[in-house]
Amino acid sequence: MNQTYFLTDLEPLHSFRLHGKAHEVISLKHTSQLSALPQQAYILGEGSNTIFLGDFELPIVKVELKGLSVKESETHWQVTVGAGENWHHLVSELLNQGVLGLENLALIPGTVGAAPVQNIGAYGREVSEFIETVQAWDRQTKQLVEFSNQECNFGYRDSIFKKYAGRWLIVEVKFAIPKQWQPEVSYGELRALGTPVTAQQIFKEVIATRQRKLPAPEEIPNAGSFFKNPIVSLAELHQLLKKYPKMPHFDLGDNKVKLAAGWLIDNLGLKGFSIGQAAVHANQALVLVNLGGASATDLLLLARTVRSKVIEAYGVELEAEVRLLGRQGLITL
Repeated sequence: MNQTYFLTDLEPLHSFRLHGKAHEVISLKHTSQLSALPQQAYILGEGSNTIFLGDFELPIVKVELKGLSVKESETHWQVTVGAGENWHHLVSELLNQGVLGLENLALIPGTVGAAPVQNIGAYGREVSEFIETVQAWDRQTKQLVEFSNQECNFGYRDSIFKKYAGRWLIVEVKFAIPKQWQPEVSYGELRALGTPVTAQQIFKEVIATRQRKLPAPEEIPNAGSFFKNPIVSLAELHQLLKKYPKMPHFDLGDNKVKLAAGWLIDNLGLKGFSIGQAAVHANQALVLVNLGGASATDLLLLARTVRSKVIEAYGVELEAEVRLLGRQGLITL
């Protein structure tokens, strides 16, 4: 039986906490509800990577599918998880059970179902390294479909589920986590841990670093990293390094290099820059925050101003990592 709510306040449904009304919110708790869902609807987890820019006219399906199963083969842990489970709780629970590998992805906000959509990543790891299959409801054919890792078309903060947003509703994710644990400590503050190192040490350091650098949404409303780290060619990088020799960059191979969007913004002195009640966070330039009572106009003007200043200074265009929603669906910056 569907639980449906009408004219619901949107503020508690997304972590940036802008005001607005949802016409209809359906709580999805069981797969038996799938066939009755409206054809046109927005799929929502915890709203940590979504910003509603005002009233929203489409139905919202809030995914609350639960469940966790851990089995083992000779070489791997087979972990099956409901899409509505909290991501960090999963990482923590698996660590407690001795299933090691996801510790670099600790404290990333959101649900398990949202993880493959964005191909979440942090501190040298991406979730796509561990996903075996994704089970999703095809909203066009009204059938459950299973995607192999390869069929998910994972890329940097990208997947087939993001490219064709709205087509599939993720129901369950299956992970294959190698029993032979390999620590990843080559990125950022984790280098200081040295070797030997335990998964628990990495887990604690990632949490401490994220808490130090990123504002907690319950204290300062935000949607995490607002912009993607841009990818440029080696030739473009060499030109940029002539003017900005200290610009951090990460070699991706295949003549591609990833830049640090936070550094690009910070280097322009934009930490703390605000328009109305929306601001660039004072400690982490990649995060835009709601100082209290921010409007959609404040936020959009701030984001567009930051993006235009970055283009003007570096010739590099920033893309939004967050999903911005107007009255009837996704909009672009």
